Amino acid sequence: MNLISIIDLVLYVLIAINVGYLLLFAIASKLGRPKQYPATNERKKFAVIFPAYKEDRVIVQAVRSFLDQAYPKESYSVTVISDQMQESTNEALRSLPIQLLIANYTDSSKAKALSLAMSTELCASSDVIVIMDADNTTSPQFLDELNRAFAAGCKVVQAHRVAKNLNTSVAILDAVSEEINNSIFRSGHVALHMPSALIGSGMAIATPWFARNVNHLQTAGEDKEMEALLLKERIYIEYLEKVHVEDEKTAKKEVIKNQRKRWLAAQFGSLWNALPSLPGQLLKGNIGYVDKVFQWTMLPRVILIFLTFVLGLLTLLISPVMSIKWWVLCMLLGMSLVLGIPSWLMNRQLLKAVLQLPSIVLIMVGNLFKLKGAYKKFIHTEHGDSL
Repeated sequence: MNLISIIDLVLYVLIAINVGYLLLFAIASKLGRPKQYPATNERKKFAVIFPAYKEDRVIVQAVRSFLDQAYPKESYSVTVISDQMQESTNEALRSLPIQLLIANYTDSSKAKALSLAMSTELCASSDVIVIMDADNTTSPQFLDELNRAFAAGCKVVQAHRVAKNLNTSVAILDAVSEEINNSIFRSGHVALHMPSALIGSGMAIATPWFARNVNHLQTAGEDKEMEALLLKERIYIEYLEKVHVEDEKTAKKEVIKNQRKRWLAAQFGSLWNALPSLPGQLLKGNIGYVDKVFQWTMLPRVILIFLTFVLGLLTLLISPVMSIKWWVLCMLLGMSLVLGIPSWLMNRQLLKAVLQLPSIVLIMVGNLFKLKGAYKKFIHTEHGDSL
């Protein structure tokens, strides 16, 4: 083998492992059946928390919508942590039957907001903590569906987050990306009896565990910190595919740059913190933890698509025969991604949105060189107008 062949083989194996992982769980997501739990007379007490940092545009509407739950009013509470919001917004929130906490941190973070909420008797005395984003809305049956799962013995549940808006090409790509994640890292995993990934909102955790661990959340990747802590204890994370939470998608490239920077920083930071425990968890046969660490080693999908295609072109110029395996890999990668896109997103608007991918690739590559300190720094994602 010459040097070029060796480099080609090494790159191919590394990328093929990523593609094979995506394809395995994408196929599994189509073979599994969504979990549905039976009705019950038991009524868990839910504490619903909305951390809200500069969310004046969306928070009041989201809370009002949530208060339309069909679940018994005496069996759930809503807490809003208002951080850097206008007094007019706070006054509107005070008029609602909720608990409002005012936070003015020097360095704001979602983890700090959650810790503040758990210091109140209203949240600490509940059975289940539900974490929502300030723009999230859901159906009136949301808490009833969660109650069924927790009454059946679940300790942690992730609901299915879906797009609230598809008003720009960037919003469509954001929605598609999340649905692919839902397919591979959530429904595909539970289909193979492995724990779902958390996503930061639309998630519910048993209060005793959350109260013990909330102060361990220190970074901008609090959902990933929770995953590592849960999986160390082998606590299964359930995914309820049929229980939807609507989430506002990023509509502008300027905003998606900050959002992806935060996500990349959280992924690499979580990987760094999780690696020391990996050998011990591997020896204990903790497959869920090992799988999670592997997820955090994976290339972002946009970069994976770019690399696979470009390496296919380069090897085509060097040796058409050598390039065949790369084009097969491109096909398998495309298959794994298409399997994760729901039919309602497969339309002409998606084809138009795909044209934005080159600029998104440049954003992602640029972010790789700007991650220093971003893991522990809170980066706010602004919300734009939606349809």
